[in-house]
Amino acid sequence: MQLGINLGYWGAGMDADNLAVAQEADRLGYAVCWAAEAYGSDAATVLSWVAAQTERIDVGSAIFQIPARQPAMTAMTAATLDSLSGGRFRLGLGVSGPQVSEGWYGVKFDKPLARTREYVEIVRKAMTRERLSYEGEHWTLPLPGGPGKPLKLTVHPEREHIPLYIAAIGPKNLEQTGEIADGALLIFPSADHLEDTAITYLRAGREKAGKTMEGFDVCPTLPLAVGEDKDVTALADMFRPYTALYVGGMGSPKQNFYNQLAQRMGYEKEAAEIQGKYLSGDKTGAAAAIPHTLIDQTTLLGSVDRIADRMQAYAAAGVTTLSLAPAGFTLDDRIASLRAGFEALERAGLA
Repeated sequence: MQLGINLGYWGAGMDADNLAVAQEADRLGYAVCWAAEAYGSDAATVLSWVAAQTERIDVGSAIFQIPARQPAMTAMTAATLDSLSGGRFRLGLGVSGPQVSEGWYGVKFDKPLARTREYVEIVRKAMTRERLSYEGEHWTLPLPGGPGKPLKLTVHPEREHIPLYIAAIGPKNLEQTGEIADGALLIFPSADHLEDTAITYLRAGREKAGKTMEGFDVCPTLPLAVGEDKDVTALADMFRPYTALYVGGMGSPKQNFYNQLAQRMGYEKEAAEIQGKYLSGDKTGAAAAIPHTLIDQTTLLGSVDRIADRMQAYAAAGVTTLSLAPAGFTLDDRIASLRAGFEALERAGLA
């Protein structure tokens, strides 16, 4: 199992620290550095910045939002980043959520599975550098009856095949991801529930495409906080606002994929309470309503030995790349967590 690092969003006054974390991950031998985007920092610019100041670590979008870019533009960006980084780019895609898609981009959040499938087909076709033409429900290239003609990408990616990942949570999206992608980006993964909440659907998609899970990258992100085992409860409390935001506040009352995931993990009553409090404005109450076990199951907390045991559980559950989001109040804290994460991987015998 490999380790990755997830830097999340930039522009919050910690950009220099984030770069230092990425550089330390590069030095330690982490496999990939992911950057996110929502409606602030864009991932492509961040990844260019990181790639220019690292040497070995891959850089990946987690995610490029599908409603933000036309598929041909994503192919251009992927090819450019792969070329500039010397073949170190991984393309992660996702539909985002209804609030961001419709509120920020003005793109109707409908038929996300069909849109994703077409998007991936166009991106992949464009990156082969054949002349691009496509007829689908959501995109037609070139537009009929106009001056447009099939064009081909002029940039040469470093590699013939750029790894393509999809951020997936729901069963249908996971199955399609297994069918059409090279990897899956997961969030709030519990090793105890990973087979039932993710792997079984990914495997079904791979089988639909006539493939096995061999070579498919299962890549969840987990927050990491290192400390003594007796302090695990306090360490978990650090992530209450983070968990409350996703389970309670991401999406609408009817379309919160993270809330639905918590329900599938057995927290139906608790997920409803968290969402109700969060959407009513009681964010503190929502955070307090999160069961400790939910946080502990979806983070890496405690001593290096405890984290190593958890890493073994994730590897046994089918994880192939574990992306860490190291917590800390200072840069030194985050660097220490990063080093502890790699030490735990070695202690688990997974390096």
